[in-house]
Amino acid sequence: MTLLEGLLWLTLNVYHEGRSETEIGQVAIAHVTLNRAFEKHLPIKDIVKQPYQFSWTFQRDSYLPDDPDAFAQCLRSVFIALRSPDFTSGATHYHLETIEPAWASSFTYIDQYGSHKFYK
Repeated sequence: MTLLEGLLWLTLNVYHEGRSETEIGQVAIAHVTLNRAFEKHLPIKDIVKQPYQFSWTFQRDSYLPDDPDAFAQCLRSVFIALRSPDFTSGATHYHLETIEPAWASSFTYIDQYGSHKFYK
């Protein structure tokens, strides 16, 4: 996988998972994706496309962004994540604050950024 391909998949993940989030929420989503890739020693594309890990990959007919401005903002958030320390303390999972998935109780709660709760 090339650097550009990894950058594209990381940005697509932030876009589809958190384009309506604040910048800090988007950066946190990017950190989670990066943390999973580092932990599992897998390329970003493989992490993003793992079955039932990121809901947009199995809920959409197309991965193409339909809002260029939001995509550009997500790319900016990805660059910030790549250049900044991981303030999520190594978080590898998150969910919307409005749901309580069964898996959450088996992880350590880290913090909330935007409308997502983050776990390790």
